Amino acid sequence: MDARALATLSRWIKESGSLVFLGGAGTSTESGIPDFRSKDGLYEQELKGPAPEEALSYNHFIHQPRDFFEHYRGLLIHPEARPNGLHHALAGLEKSGKTVTIITQNIDGLHQMAGSRRVLEIHGSAHRNYCMKCHRAWSLEAVLDQEGVPRCACGGIIRPDVVLYGEMLDEGVLEASVEAVSQADLMIVGGTSLVVYPAAGLVDYFKGGRLVIINETPTPFDDRASLIFREKISEVMTKGVADIE
Repeated sequence: MDARALATLSRWIKESGSLVFLGGAGTSTESGIPDFRSKDGLYEQELKGPAPEEALSYNHFIHQPRDFFEHYRGLLIHPEARPNGLHHALAGLEKSGKTVTIITQNIDGLHQMAGSRRVLEIHGSAHRNYCMKCHRAWSLEAVLDQEGVPRCACGGIIRPDVVLYGEMLDEGVLEASVEAVSQADLMIVGGTSLVVYPAAGLVDYFKGGRLVIINETPTPFDDRASLIFREKISEVMTKGVADIE
């Protein structure tokens, strides 16, 4: 790892008055949750039945809920996962008094588990579930404890509060994300290929001048970055905040 680049990252974090972190599936791979597009990701696995985009779509959920939940539990839910160094590093910065806003594309809740409070979940959360009939809130455990299609006490289907393929993102969360990015003086992007929109488009709203990309493979936004790291994101961030927390 480039010691000079790491020292610069640490200094920028110290100097930052408003830091925003945009993270993708790669932030949770070290917690045992597979990403989508890497060589070991979901899209590269030989899966039975429809492709992930279809199996986890709103259309599939509505028309074949039993099959949807079989794939949902098997592909996206990892209750055994725990925060890794990246999650703890960001939570530690917030606890130290830094203004840190996390924008995550993940639904695993690991940032909150580590202690972060300013988290914008643009794809929702597997830990929030609700009855489509009476709107009663249910935990993730309620979905995992039942076989087949999880049902509310009223008989309605319990659906996860996540954005499925074919659904629009929550406008309120997107607007809050744009505001956080536009007001930040330091933006760190990690664990994402930056090819999925509208999440990738959030980078266009950053005007702070210090853009850091931490990803093991190139991204379409590398030419805009002030710093680029190709190492594991947990290692970079853990070392980057070592003398700050």
